[in-house]
Amino acid sequence: MTGEPHNSIKPQGITTIIFKADNHRSENMTEVSVLVDSRGGNTRKVADAIAGEVGITAMDVAAMPRGDAQLLFLGSGTYGGKPGEAMLKFIGSGTFTGRRVALFGTAASLAGGQKLNSVMADMVQQKGGTVMGSYHCKGKFLFVNRGHPTTEDLDNAKKFAREMLNKS
Repeated sequence: MTGEPHNSIKPQGITTIIFKADNHRSENMTEVSVLVDSRGGNTRKVADAIAGEVGITAMDVAAMPRGDAQLLFLGSGTYGGKPGEAMLKFIGSGTFTGRRVALFGTAASLAGGQKLNSVMADMVQQKGGTVMGSYHCKGKFLFVNRGHPTTEDLDNAKKFAREMLNKS
């Protein structure tokens, strides 16, 4: 698919044009992207709910070297009290000037989710991005929080996606 444009229509009637080419930046920037760093699948479920709500596909942050969207949803699980390494690398090496960013994540505890989003928000803001909002929910970890994220958690993630779209 490298070098070929792909068009899709979002439910709100917004056209997304994704163009990937090695060492080439498209003149058509995507309007919305959902990038995720998920090891156990919890945060991936949330990313898929958000992406589905805006009519796109969530992408693994490790496989997507650029975040050129005008509204960028960034999500990570909590690993050792911080975002995943791929997300840290992505934010650390990126430039977010002029971009709106919505953060989301999962953690074994709600306090861990708040800390996760705070760390990512600080990093994004240091790179010039505007954090529009954040969402986090419990994720299962070993024998803790079985069944999370729940249907309610995913519905709340979809609601968060709509709120972020309305802000942009």
